Amino acid sequence: MSFGDWWLWGVAAVILAVGEVLLPSFILLGFAIGAGVIGFLLLIGVPLAANVPLMFLIFAVISLVAWIGLRRAMGVTETQVKTFDRDINDD
Repeated sequence: MSFGDWWLWGVAAVILAVGEVLLPSFILLGFAIGAGVIGFLLLIGVPLAANVPLMFLIFAVISLVAWIGLRRAMGVTETQVKTFDRDINDD
């Protein structure tokens, strides 16, 4: 088994996506998207298996871009500020 096997990246993507369901924070989903893209690139025949550090660099960049995109699309915006109108100790 090597890091160049497309099914290994596909299994990692599924495990990370299931982990995201159990831990909803948009952290694991970015890694799942990165692993899925690498698995797809290996499946269609892009020769990434010969250069494992390049493959991991592409995985890291895709994961970071996916994570930033998810945070911008689904995360708290700058206008959403948590404010408290009353103190729970004031009764």
